[in-house]
Amino acid sequence: MEYRHTPVLLAEVTQHLMPHPGSIIVDCTLGGAGHAKRLQDLVAPTGMLVGIDQDDAALIAAAVTLRLGQQELPQGTVLLKGNFSELDELLSEAGIPYVDGFLFDLGVSSHQLDVPERGFSYREDAPLDMRMDPGRQTQTAAEVIAAYSEADLARIIRDFGEERWASRIAAFIVAARVHRPIETTTQLVEIIKAAIPAAARREGGHPATRTFQAFRIEVNAELEVLSTALRASIRWLAPKGRVAVISYHSLEDRIVKNVFKELSRDCTCPPDIPVCVCNTVPVVRIVTRKAILPSAEEVERNPRARSAKLRVAEKL
Repeated sequence: MEYRHTPVLLAEVTQHLMPHPGSIIVDCTLGGAGHAKRLQDLVAPTGMLVGIDQDDAALIAAAVTLRLGQQELPQGTVLLKGNFSELDELLSEAGIPYVDGFLFDLGVSSHQLDVPERGFSYREDAPLDMRMDPGRQTQTAAEVIAAYSEADLARIIRDFGEERWASRIAAFIVAARVHRPIETTTQLVEIIKAAIPAAARREGGHPATRTFQAFRIEVNAELEVLSTALRASIRWLAPKGRVAVISYHSLEDRIVKNVFKELSRDCTCPPDIPVCVCNTVPVVRIVTRKAILPSAEEVERNPRARSAKLRVAEKL
């Protein structure tokens, strides 16, 4: 299946990262290289584009896009397999001296949703997998559903899915798995529909959206690594370098907002103390005081951009 990727907020990302010939730009979530292709063009011929992804299918597709019709990747384009939680190791091993701009485009890619056997989508019947790196990750969503206690399932669905019916869904899952293993997306969707009252199911989008998001986040430990990766990226930035983050739900956006806020904080001593004793020094300047949202025209062209929020910070 062709790896399709429509880059979200592409003009806004390039405007705020300000790539130019000679820049070193790292795309930490390469995907289908929609953003990376534009960044590669802007840093050429003397700059460097580094693309990171844990998904083999993404790396293969991105290489085709970024080879520019040649047999090999052009000089200055480097692709690395790994999770952005390993940013320090990946950049050190690749010999990257510093970085002028980082991009994080979070969440699941369009291609991962569109390939049924990956198990990310509630719209197709498929095994409950949801691993972004099946080669290295062992625990699938089906195994989480089979092994976790009712309390842990409810916590995950509530905290990671922000689902108001989390306790009922967890109880229905535990009751259903007594009779047979829950191994497919269709089985899980039917359980979720049974757990959520009919009146509530008629509100908003698909009733399984939040629960599927919750299990995907749990399987891939997405929120655990985000704060660590953001802090690592800022350490690697050259002065005036920027990090741009596109998030798609409030949990991610809250982490980005809080990390930027913490690292931009100045002295917190009371004003009547003559000498600073807190030793708090701002590391970044927040460029986007409010998150940048896609235009109505972009959402019409690419409905998956609807929930996107872009935040940018600059290294001091």
